[in-house]
Amino acid sequence: MKRKPFVLVPACHRQVEQHISHTVGKKYTDAVRLAGCLPLLFTTIQGPDELDDLLDLADGVLLTGSPSNVHPRHFGEEVHNTRLPLDPDRDAATLALIPQAIARGIPLMAICRGFQEVNVALGGSLFQAVHELEGRLDHRGVDEGPVEQVYGPAHMVNLEPGGLLSQWLQRAEIEVNSVHGQGVNRLAPGLRVEARAPDGLVEAFSLEDGVSTSGGFLLGVQWHPEWQAHLNPVSTQLFEAFGRACSHYRDRHRGPDGTR
Repeated sequence: MKRKPFVLVPACHRQVEQHISHTVGKKYTDAVRLAGCLPLLFTTIQGPDELDDLLDLADGVLLTGSPSNVHPRHFGEEVHNTRLPLDPDRDAATLALIPQAIARGIPLMAICRGFQEVNVALGGSLFQAVHELEGRLDHRGVDEGPVEQVYGPAHMVNLEPGGLLSQWLQRAEIEVNSVHGQGVNRLAPGLRVEARAPDGLVEAFSLEDGVSTSGGFLLGVQWHPEWQAHLNPVSTQLFEAFGRACSHYRDRHRGPDGTR
């Protein structure tokens, strides 16, 4: 009997009353299940041995969005707005995990903060306040009101001709939500653009051909496909593609029953 692929999902660190707690949005674990996989939550990583142990379990990795930003010291800048939340413990875990997961060819899907983490982990940089840049849209979207409005459609993104997204979705553009303040500035070496917003901001990327010697799957998106993914045909297609990649990794490395 086949076991479902295990997908690692990072927890964020937040203070609840007087205690630091670990949190993961249910919409992300629901999306992992929509992909046909089982979510395994992880918190801090205490050294390379723990990292190896986690990756030995994993058939995939889903990097979630979060209210917090990647600390700009990781791309050589000072904090632009000290009022915005940071999560250095998550930075330490995910930025160490990303290159190792890619080196192993473990399928990786990255959303919003996770999308930015991948770019930074591989040597790219971020705009800390896209809305303050001349010629750029305000990608923060609606920050008040019903959640359906906050995560409602915000703008179109143009899919790169010949890219993975245009091949999977068989269209030139899609409509997405938008709730982010930061965005990709310098794209990391080894990543290729899959989609751009109308103002040119990178909205999705994948691995360039030949970068992963293990042939791994990587898709990063700046929007939130996990929001009501089961009701959105485009989001469903993306998570199904991720799930297929995780199943393929499981079968190649462990066998369908996960015992090899």
